[in-house]
Amino acid sequence: MIDTYNVWLASVGPLLAQADGDAMGLGLLMRHLIAAAVFSLMGIAIFAGSMWILSRCLPFSLRKEIEEDQNVAVGIIIGAMFVGIALIIAAAIVG
Repeated sequence: MIDTYNVWLASVGPLLAQADGDAMGLGLLMRHLIAAAVFSLMGIAIFAGSMWILSRCLPFSLRKEIEEDQNVAVGIIIGAMFVGIALIIAAAIVG
């Protein structure tokens, strides 16, 4: 079994101990955490925007089709669209 504390210490420890004790390692960690939060919020906004655009372009109600009519095909299409957008966002984050 993997000890999660040792894995965390091995990955974050060098960042915290970088540059002989000054706060440069911690600053780098904070910059990465802030960047991850910004990209997460941007991804959520893109998901919401794409859902809004899709609901405006379709000639039927997505809510009615999925909730009331139990249309599995529409649910699969919406899920595939979200996976595709997630792949694009992940590629943009990685660079």
